[in-house]
Amino acid sequence: MGKFDGVLLVSDYDNTLGIGETIPPDNLAMLDWFTAQGGRFTVATGRAFHTFRYIRDQIPFNAPVLLSNGAQIYDFQQEKLLSESLLPPTVAQDMAHLARLRPEMSLEAYRGETDIYVWNPNPVVENHLAHVNCTVHFCPIDQIPLPWGKTILEHDRPTLLSLQAELLSRWGDRYEAAFSAETMLELGAKGCTKGNCVLKLAGMLGIKRENLYCVGDNENDLSMLEVSAIPFAPANAIPEVRAFPGLHLLPRCNEGAVAALIRHLDTLY
Repeated sequence: MGKFDGVLLVSDYDNTLGIGETIPPDNLAMLDWFTAQGGRFTVATGRAFHTFRYIRDQIPFNAPVLLSNGAQIYDFQQEKLLSESLLPPTVAQDMAHLARLRPEMSLEAYRGETDIYVWNPNPVVENHLAHVNCTVHFCPIDQIPLPWGKTILEHDRPTLLSLQAELLSRWGDRYEAAFSAETMLELGAKGCTKGNCVLKLAGMLGIKRENLYCVGDNENDLSMLEVSAIPFAPANAIPEVRAFPGLHLLPRCNEGAVAALIRHLDTLY
């Protein structure tokens, strides 16, 4: 029996657990200790399968991973997709409408585990795709085949805020739309959030809500903090996250935020 039996810790990846492909050694050491003590650890990331699989080997998770902001639960130990939420079939016409409103925006549509479709690439997209080792197709929105997994709209913050407001006012019953970075607005199907997906995973693993802990730094992590027994965030989190009620603020990501979280849990169990 370990002191963390029945405990599930879920961390965002980028700017929470690690930066790029680098994870602070203190985070890795404490995660090894946490899992050796019976704890279950996984990542809930906005990254899709394509972009996560190249860093998975350095992350000591021992539970299925939440990909694409909760659109997928994937068991990398068994190489098996456990759950998937697809965007509604109206997504292509809806995104084409937004593109007519703001033709300067760019769009990435994710389909399956190997393909990304891109419309109107800009420097944000080009930088993002430089870190994506998969097949990329460039084509008009209405030629992107269905179904889509998740979609990313990319431009400057004011443009994306305008698009977010337009999208949710028109089709708030169809989509979730949350920022994962300053210049990236991520879309999922209605109800497809990190928070809902974390609860689904906890149910699969038989974890009680009072033993579920989540940490994240950006807007797409807020739903996850809402279901956490104690909401955690690194000091580098955006202001909206740092203002979350009851938040336990940790050191910055590069200073071992997740390691500090585990040390805090050590005082509770």
